[in-house]
Amino acid sequence: MAGYLDNYGAGEERRAKIIKGLVLGLITLLIVGGGLVFMFYDYRQEKQVKSFIELLREHNYQQAYQLWNPDPNLYPFQKFLEDWGPQSQHADVSAARIARSRSCGSGVILTVDFGKGETEKLWVQKDSLAIGFSPWPGCPANR
Repeated sequence: MAGYLDNYGAGEERRAKIIKGLVLGLITLLIVGGGLVFMFYDYRQEKQVKSFIELLREHNYQQAYQLWNPDPNLYPFQKFLEDWGPQSQHADVSAARIARSRSCGSGVILTVDFGKGETEKLWVQKDSLAIGFSPWPGCPANR
């Protein structure tokens, strides 16, 4: 026979379990969400540089030049070919990969590793996704 006080505190135990489950779920959601934001924060800029590298691999220099989005008066196609074409120091992009990505003000500095210790820092504008050489070796302190 069940006594009057047999279920005393059962409601509080159940409520405590629910609160504990909600708190753990929220903490897990924050950790996973934060990790995803961290992983994909510069996704668009990294994708743009990967497309650029792929166009260079295919020797499609004209389209790669368009991703660079240059002012033809300041950076003509011929100069682009000197920097990125078949006779350039970056002619072999077969091993090129993004080694580091760092958000920096209005753009992202991406370090591209070409293998054999050769790297190049590229700047990708956040709004237009225009690619260029990084104006800095790293993010300035005030950016």
